[in-house]
Amino acid sequence: MTDAVLAIEGLRKSFGGLAATDGVSLDLRKGEIHALIGPNGAGKSTLIAQVAGTLAPDAGVIRLMGRDVTGLSVAARARLGLGRSFQVSSLAPPLSARRNAMLAAMGARGGAWGLVRPLRSIRAVTEAAQTALERVGLGARGDVAAAALSHGERRRLELACALAGRPRALLLDEPMAGLGAEGAGALTGLLEGLKAEIPILLVEHDMDAVFRLADRISVLVAGRVIAQGDGAAIRGDAAVRAAYLGDDDA
Repeated sequence: MTDAVLAIEGLRKSFGGLAATDGVSLDLRKGEIHALIGPNGAGKSTLIAQVAGTLAPDAGVIRLMGRDVTGLSVAARARLGLGRSFQVSSLAPPLSARRNAMLAAMGARGGAWGLVRPLRSIRAVTEAAQTALERVGLGARGDVAAAALSHGERRRLELACALAGRPRALLLDEPMAGLGAEGAGALTGLLEGLKAEIPILLVEHDMDAVFRLADRISVLVAGRVIAQGDGAAIRGDAAVRAAYLGDDDA
């Protein structure tokens, strides 16, 4: 996995007698979207929490750009280039779209907002925020409060906040959640254009989006990866169909 931007090796996490992550290994390479799929309760959120740094693994190693980040904080990982969007919104609703993106940019730089910050730093953060808003199609909506944006716009703002930190790799946790067909299609197109710039580890239940976007797919069931491969390989895997794709509730 020498060309991996993000590498997860033998990750384990148990809660009591339940192994939520059971020896998971996978990687994320330049120029790709690697999708992580599986039924509810498979351990996807637990795995992403460990990669992001909000949950410490019991065993295993997480490397970002070849560096062991297993013991680092969320903030330290962000400063090294790990960006994340959340399944549950982390936006500040009263603040404008631009200010939300600025706060994300400052967080990734390890700073805090204040009058004592050098003017050049404020300009850099403002420029990073505006660039990110434009990248997701919200360039003209920067002065609008997050609370006043549509659901689809808020999902795009969450992505802009992740991009504002200029990440080397992105973790996206169900970005299509709550979107209709039109919104999901628009976001899918946006992510297709992003992957050449920033590799993406994508957790998603929208199988149309997954099979359109993913260069590789890992299937997680009961904390274990039961299959890895491209879309055709995953569609044709009998174990995957039995555990997930053939489930009417998937």
